[in-house]
Amino acid sequence: MTVVDNLLGLILLGRAVVINFRGCAGTPVTSDQLYHCGTTDDARQALMYIAKCYPHARLIGVGFSLGANMLVRYLAQEGEHSRLVAGCALSCPWDLHAVSSRLSKGTWMEQVYSRALAQNLVTTHSGALARNAAFAQVMPTILSLKSPSLLEFDALYTSQHASHVAPFPFPNVREYYSWASSHNVFTDVRVPLLAINADDDPIVRDLPLDVGRSGLVVLAITRGGGHLGWSTCRKRWWSGDHPRWVRKPMLEWLRAVGEDLWVDSPRGRPLCTVNGFISEVGRENIGCREIKGGGEITCNVVRGQRLAGL
Repeated sequence: MTVVDNLLGLILLGRAVVINFRGCAGTPVTSDQLYHCGTTDDARQALMYIAKCYPHARLIGVGFSLGANMLVRYLAQEGEHSRLVAGCALSCPWDLHAVSSRLSKGTWMEQVYSRALAQNLVTTHSGALARNAAFAQVMPTILSLKSPSLLEFDALYTSQHASHVAPFPFPNVREYYSWASSHNVFTDVRVPLLAINADDDPIVRDLPLDVGRSGLVVLAITRGGGHLGWSTCRKRWWSGDHPRWVRKPMLEWLRAVGEDLWVDSPRGRPLCTVNGFISEVGRENIGCREIKGGGEITCNVVRGQRLAGL
């Protein structure tokens, strides 16, 4: 499932790193592990790499839309071991089954949006599947989807074939969405988290109003703002030459947790090297390395070709 922006931004000592998940933003898919809405390992491995390069940096995560869902899930999964000292989740979809069902069965415009997203996923994955023998068995099903909704695509493909490791495949798409959602795990977050959603978001209509159960999570619901909109000017909103209101509270939050929050350092599990891959002690099954010819990193400048291997 893809909803508008699949981005997770990481702020470190005033510098920013943007993570584009595999297969997104034109990045190639070079393995049999495809991107899906429940994955957190891409960000986890990127954080290993960043922590290796900047061992004393204070890392703060900012997630947009589906990236926000991934951020909340990462923080919940890591708990006390999170490499991020705090997070900010903007327009998080929270309950993915509710979002996908509404888009697939809602208004005419919502259905058009759902089918456009699903068609984009078919187009994105078909090339990778055609090159990968491990997924050749699902190619006929993928290519037969003429105009699927997001729910249909996730039921036929994502919940069954998006990964070759547990907990895939799922018995049904509802269980996949339940596993991949963030509304049922936020109580496991152990670092300060600010979430901002709008009450007129056309995509996200179901919000976890019980976040008060967690003393570390704050959900702010604004009057108006749409999905990642929050325009400060209702006139000529299409021109793009006006600021977005959400920048102000987001930057205030980043400044507060970046400068005033006391945290233990370093955070996260100890790093180690396994067969040339940067990994974590006790979690050696995942890791990352910079591929040969991928460029050298000096501070925050990437030299040479595209940095890969994350």
